[in-house]
Amino acid sequence: MGASKPLMRGPHGDLKSPIRVNPAHSGDFKSAALAVARLDSASLQLSERKSAARRAPARADRPFKGIALILSSTVFLGVSDVTAKYLSAMLPSIEIAWLRFLVFALIMVPAMLPRSPLNAMKTGNVGLQLMRGAALVGSSLLFISGLRYLPIAEASATGFVSPLFVTALSIIFLSEKVGVRRWLATATGLLGVLIILRPGGSAFHPAAFFPLVSALAWAATLIMTRMMSGKEHAITIMTYSSIAGVAILSVMVPFFWVTPSWQAIALGVLIGVASTAGQWIVVLAFRYADASVLAPFSYTQLVWVSILGFLVFGELPDVWTVVGAAFIVGSGLYTAHRERVRRSQLLTVEGEASPNA
Repeated sequence: MGASKPLMRGPHGDLKSPIRVNPAHSGDFKSAALAVARLDSASLQLSERKSAARRAPARADRPFKGIALILSSTVFLGVSDVTAKYLSAMLPSIEIAWLRFLVFALIMVPAMLPRSPLNAMKTGNVGLQLMRGAALVGSSLLFISGLRYLPIAEASATGFVSPLFVTALSIIFLSEKVGVRRWLATATGLLGVLIILRPGGSAFHPAAFFPLVSALAWAATLIMTRMMSGKEHAITIMTYSSIAGVAILSVMVPFFWVTPSWQAIALGVLIGVASTAGQWIVVLAFRYADASVLAPFSYTQLVWVSILGFLVFGELPDVWTVVGAAFIVGSGLYTAHRERVRRSQLLTVEGEASPNA
């Protein structure tokens, strides 16, 4: 999943979200910011400056590099999804998700060690971090469960509806205002989902709700990421997500355990490495370009999963999946356009972001 900004999916990451201020007070804000910066530079010790630099990595305006990174991330995330579908014929969904998060946690171990220079355990939002991790587990588990029964192109296209859920959730949790045009874009995307799922038709499968609810859980993950933006480093968010994922799934997996073969273990490791790499590349991409610039290119993941789905499973998306995906992609692109327009009208101060885990 793929990681959407707007918010990036995948159905599976953490994203940058700017902090907006009232343009009417932009002059006062700039003056205050400069004053604070001078005081900070005068009072911070060298070690504190290094720590602050580590917490807030520099942002560079290099959109082509950001686009190249986002395109490469879709390859990793697509491979992770296809491998998960292949492995679903051998192992229960919970065990696949557990293997994924176990590898994720092992990769993040250097950030958990107290004396490690990469230690990222310090946070003022432990509860929110763990809630985000739980939502990420739910998104991953539901998506993998859907892959067991659905063509991968259909599941992935449905999963890309998460930015539309973010639009609705941002009103409740972030007090954002959403105009009529963005609501129409959201309705268009949901229409695309109905075209793909075709509830009530002979082609409908109840498992089609799994990627849809997975997208909702992923949207909740992204909302919580926004709530921590500017306060937490991406590596801290990823570290707590891995800890929460392993802890939750380790409690559940004994009830569904199937002894894996060495082949299954190798595939589980591939899923964990590919998904973690894809999410991390998304983080890097958002250091070089805005979400509204990168969002259109995230949809290339649909191309990769369709190609891989055909090569591995002999699946070709039917005409309804293609049409529905076009509605979803179109609504997502328009939402990205509206985000870019809003940002051009507001003074923005950059905040820290995190990927689509």
